Amino acid sequence: MSEIDRRKFLKMSAGAAGAALNLLPPLIRKALAVKAYSPTKTIRDVQHVVILMQENRSFDHYFGAMRGVRGFGDRFPIPLESGKRAFVQSDGKREYSPYRADKKTVNAALVNGTPHDFPDTQAAWNQGKYGFWPMFKTPYSMAYYTREEIPFQYALAESFTICDAYHCSIATGTDPNRIIFWSGSNFDPEKRAAGINCTDADSEPVNLRCWVEGKMPDPGYTYRGNAFKWDTIPDVLQKAGVSWRIYQDPNDNWTGAMHGCLAFESFRNAKPGSPVYENGMKHWSIKDLTEHVKNNTLPQVSWVLPSQSNSEHPSGPSSPNRGGDFTHQVLTAITANPEVWSKTVFFLTFDENDGLFDHIPAPAVPSYNSDGSLAGKSTIDLAGMYFHNDKGTSEFPNPFHEASMKKGGPVRTRVYQDKRDTITGNIRPWGMGPRVPMYIISPWSKGGWVNSEVADHTSVGQFLEKRFNITIPAISPWHRSVSSDLISAFDFLTPNDPVFPPLPDTANYASIEEASRLLPKATAPESPGPLFQEKGTRYSRALPYRLHTHAKVVFNKIELFFENKGTVGAVFHVYDLHHLGRIPRRYTVEAGKSLSDEWVPASGSDKYALEVFGPNGYFQRFSGASMGGEPEIKVAYDYRKGIVHLEIQNPGKAVAEMTVMNSYDKSKPLRIDVPAGKKIAREWPCGNQGDWYDLTAELKSNPAYQRRMAGRIETGKHGISDPAMAMDI
Repeated sequence: MSEIDRRKFLKMSAGAAGAALNLLPPLIRKALAVKAYSPTKTIRDVQHVVILMQENRSFDHYFGAMRGVRGFGDRFPIPLESGKRAFVQSDGKREYSPYRADKKTVNAALVNGTPHDFPDTQAAWNQGKYGFWPMFKTPYSMAYYTREEIPFQYALAESFTICDAYHCSIATGTDPNRIIFWSGSNFDPEKRAAGINCTDADSEPVNLRCWVEGKMPDPGYTYRGNAFKWDTIPDVLQKAGVSWRIYQDPNDNWTGAMHGCLAFESFRNAKPGSPVYENGMKHWSIKDLTEHVKNNTLPQVSWVLPSQSNSEHPSGPSSPNRGGDFTHQVLTAITANPEVWSKTVFFLTFDENDGLFDHIPAPAVPSYNSDGSLAGKSTIDLAGMYFHNDKGTSEFPNPFHEASMKKGGPVRTRVYQDKRDTITGNIRPWGMGPRVPMYIISPWSKGGWVNSEVADHTSVGQFLEKRFNITIPAISPWHRSVSSDLISAFDFLTPNDPVFPPLPDTANYASIEEASRLLPKATAPESPGPLFQEKGTRYSRALPYRLHTHAKVVFNKIELFFENKGTVGAVFHVYDLHHLGRIPRRYTVEAGKSLSDEWVPASGSDKYALEVFGPNGYFQRFSGASMGGEPEIKVAYDYRKGIVHLEIQNPGKAVAEMTVMNSYDKSKPLRIDVPAGKKIAREWPCGNQGDWYDLTAELKSNPAYQRRMAGRIETGKHGISDPAMAMDI
């Protein structure tokens, strides 16, 4: 991009973020203008990594309405069994669509928390079918914000980099996701490597092991559950000689829930004077963090734990405003010394989505059908990648309430599976789970970018691996294949730009919360309202995806071929529109590999209709009649010039009269006649539309026939987000 275009974009971003809002203090504005440390122009220039994980917000909830991200204007939402698309969810009685929690009329700052445990998340996900999010998560789950409700969060995203394909790792709550965030896995990696699916004895499906009693340092914590024995990321760093620290108040970290390492033997057994105890169990405050930055003694890797009130958790009691103020404090601390800030990456994400709705199907290993067959395939061995719920739907004692039980209180129980959730058996995929926000804040990631490479909580660990030349053994091969190391979100070659948009003030969170308390609850409207997303694009990082799907139709059978010519693995989701009651199939295809599978139309029918979804808006539709003789289309790309090629093969005995429509071009569809038994090719340059394409081919002699092919050609250069996003709503 040219410097003129960059300045114009930044000027627009600053205005959109709220030009009338107060600016941050001069120290922060000065720090934001600091040039990135860039002697090697590689990841080696990063000297410090600071990590903050907040609580319980989904991506759609925060940013579904923001321009230039995959939000409510997504042109390819998945189909539901109801015949509608992902944005129309049901509680079993009525339908709900995402609705705005408007700060002017409802208690937007203090929206209700929603169920967010393993059984309700599994039931809402429905093994990829979705459909009943409000039933299992309550209608409150469909609420979302605009920039008016969360100006600080929007400004952060539009000043630095927001990831719109970052998922929580596990389809459940806080502890499991924080445990994987701090170690690379929430289930025993040795058993996984041996092909054994873990039960709750050697995994964390629900909150247990990080919730502690007692005070530090005396008498110390009392723990629940058996301790995990594999190395945490701090353990790995310590063994490699990489300095680290966890900044926290050990007596104000939501009774340990913010600290994923408390599930592990190395932390539970740590003694005063040991590195783990001194760096990971003691009280290190934001004031300490500030002093360490000022004195240039900041560790190479630092984690910051919020208190309950600062955690951003719905009904925490916290709010986006209070959580934003805490983020402001952390950012103020790590920018206190411009020299240190010039060498620092700040990752800010959320452990899970609460129950808040997100429409993107989570990349995951294939689910099991009710007959025990696998709904999909993988080029990676999947043994050990599932939770074995050996308790089924039975109830068992809840250890959170042991104390009340001893005092004569009510006997509480818990379950791992909702009795209504019968779509599959007791072997369940661990994840990924729904999308959550991930901001990448650093001198190498400023400028209002979106990064759309699939990522999850193992991605931060993979980034640390790349930077500090370490190996985190607990991260699975599946995660390493499909989940980003986040390097694609950075510009280490040419990071420095003299212009930077301002951020709004956050200090008035208390008055915002107080005003919000006086307003009615943010309840869903009586009937689903129209979807909203700001129109427009944003700069988008180059991605490593080069994906292909094509079909071959013979009598009473359609075969799909999945090919991955990119440099990272990908998950393809396939929905059968004539069998939407079935679990959608998922296919994990590693870089440089391919898979194929077959579908047979329903008895007495020759009709088929399959939709394929992949990363960053990749979409293919294959429909027609499986009688043979239909044209076969393969998509090829000129990655250097940004041109999409269609190769059309006509196996029939008559001329195939076809039309191809380009959704980005308002001119008439192109008429193409393919002679019997022949192959022809046509091409469409996509440079004028940011290398995005959306072509629909139809056949005059067969109205059921359609091939639709959409996505972005990855030229290796940075570009823009989908210019057609939100144009239809």
